[in-house]
Amino acid sequence: MPQEVTAQSLIDLPLTESWEKLRDISLAHHYVPGIVKTEVVSEHKEGVGASRYVYRNEKSYIQETVEEWQEGSGFLIRLHRGDKPAPPFKNAWFRYKLSDHGDGKTLFTASLTYEMPWGRLGAWLGARMQNFVQATIADVALSMKLYYETGDPTTRATLKAYKARAR
Repeated sequence: MPQEVTAQSLIDLPLTESWEKLRDISLAHHYVPGIVKTEVVSEHKEGVGASRYVYRNEKSYIQETVEEWQEGSGFLIRLHRGDKPAPPFKNAWFRYKLSDHGDGKTLFTASLTYEMPWGRLGAWLGARMQNFVQATIADVALSMKLYYETGDPTTRATLKAYKARAR
């Protein structure tokens, strides 16, 4: 049974400017906490079939491939490693969605849909992971906001400082 977690942030940029940044799939390491490098590994750089490796360190990566592309508003990417799912998942997809919020602002919605392997044990583990996954997706949404608004890559320290100010 798939589980989904979602988080949103309000970006102080118009939709068209936000989309110009989002459509560049090579930038994930600037706004996804814990990612140190992004490498586009497909011939084309955007649209269905565009694919990237996102690295947590020099050797450990997850491949992400675009499965749906909505010009001007977002895309759905499948998390995998070659033809196998990204561990620990049986299946996982990340959706990036932008919508016009008016007054030159963009609402960004990040969603992770995932299924765990191992039947009932996997479902139990997936339920236990839900809070961690929710916090991670919320951090992605805030990190993207910070990167898009400042142009500076979001670090763990800048994200932590932003969250402390927002309290």
